[in-house]
Amino acid sequence: MAVVTSELEVPSSVSAPKLFKAYHDFHNLAPKVEPETFKAIEFIKGDGGVGTIEQTTFVDGTKSKLTLDAIDNNNFSLTTTIFEGGEWMDNVESATIHVKFVPSATNEGSTYKVSSVYKCKDPAKFTQENAKFVDEYTKKTFKAIEAYLIANPNAY
Repeated sequence: MAVVTSELEVPSSVSAPKLFKAYHDFHNLAPKVEPETFKAIEFIKGDGGVGTIEQTTFVDGTKSKLTLDAIDNNNFSLTTTIFEGGEWMDNVESATIHVKFVPSATNEGSTYKVSSVYKCKDPAKFTQENAKFVDEYTKKTFKAIEAYLIANPNAY
């Protein structure tokens, strides 16, 4: 089984603790800030802690499932593994996503860092270019959450 990896870094004016809290509430926030993409996200097992299984329903009707593998409140990071999904998952066994919000030196902002590892069923059908496309989609969602937090400074 081949592995494709990608790294994404996006600077933000929003603090790491605030972004981390918002991302931990992704199941509520994402459909609110990006309704053209996310129809609903629900826990099908667990309560949002490690081991929780979430199901995302996209506006086009496709669904994906992921597990919450790790949460590190002190380092503002979390890890999830997508194990079931739409068409793109036909070529991927799983996608493990590690998200970390790194505080800036002045704590006035942060950097959103995402490391992704895709375990591919067929390396010819999921390439580095596919991973870059997913990174752009991830960045778009991050920017929507960031904009919400800037517009709603008392949220989270």
